[in-house]
Amino acid sequence: MQFSGYKYRHPPPPTVATKPQSYRKLSKSKPTARVLLLMASRTNFLVHAFLWLCLAATALSLSPRFYDKVCPQALPAIKKVVEAAVHRERRMGASLLRLHFHDCFVNGCDGSLLLDSTPAFETEKNARGNLNSVRGFEVIDQIKAEVDRVCGRPVVSCADILAVAARDSVVALGGPTWKVRLGRRDSTTASRALADSVLPSASMDLPALIDNFKNQGLNQRDLVALSGGHTLGVSQCFIFRNRIYNATNIDPAFAKERRATCPRTGGNTNLAPFDPTPAKFDTTYFKNLVKQRGLLTSDQALFNGGSTDKLVKIYSSNPDAFWDDFAKSMIKMGNIKSLTGNQGQIRVNCRRAN
Repeated sequence: MQFSGYKYRHPPPPTVATKPQSYRKLSKSKPTARVLLLMASRTNFLVHAFLWLCLAATALSLSPRFYDKVCPQALPAIKKVVEAAVHRERRMGASLLRLHFHDCFVNGCDGSLLLDSTPAFETEKNARGNLNSVRGFEVIDQIKAEVDRVCGRPVVSCADILAVAARDSVVALGGPTWKVRLGRRDSTTASRALADSVLPSASMDLPALIDNFKNQGLNQRDLVALSGGHTLGVSQCFIFRNRIYNATNIDPAFAKERRATCPRTGGNTNLAPFDPTPAKFDTTYFKNLVKQRGLLTSDQALFNGGSTDKLVKIYSSNPDAFWDDFAKSMIKMGNIKSLTGNQGQIRVNCRRAN
């Protein structure tokens, strides 16, 4: 499956010269709820300021021209394999886009999602949001083999392959392009537990989604724009069953249509598209939300009387605005805690550390 920046304002503490008696008494007594709230607010500010600094630092160390001299054939090779894979199966474009998203949200864009289990850790592929769901690993293997062949050696990281493949998939299905910043390195470990705790859930409401993305240094505009990736692809019955049978903010005709292929019991892996054009990058996803035809609870949460309604309406009628914001948010997401320089490694095999 977007946000504006946040400003934090806190009143400056009184100086020593102007401290009132009540303030001096307060400093010697147990912290009050107000003081604790102020401390928590400042801690929250520092955490998110740190995330923004990490994103900025990563952005400066990555470059769209990173492989220009090392292996100028790398990006054309990735594009060739992606286009062939999407031509064979249109759904693959959405799958490759999702791989990049689910990789970046778990300890940054470091290719950890691609690692198979070892005695030291369990693969992130087994996390709740990934198990029997994320796919396209064979295509990544094909890309890696072709890139290493044309470059003569392993110089392109698996993390960079995910980022470029996501962009090329969107373009192959009629969407916008953007300059992918490159130079990421691959992690040597993965964490299923972390994936379980940080990947956004299909059952999240808007406040939970906002917090989830904020924890990654992403804002509400990023949330809505990146959720627009659901203009591509499909979902399994067990993920949206509760919504089509129990939700009140759903178009009755749409619910009836989805129930036809998703019974109350059984059919867990039956597929349904996020919108009527699952192999075309367009604004139909947002038009559906305005009509209360969002497939997932987390989809419809973006247009349900909350702070993101206005942006959904804008995207539903302005493809250029959506394309522009989606590209910007993909670049921003690609900067999350990436390994650079001497950190990590360039894997020879994307499925295991060297």
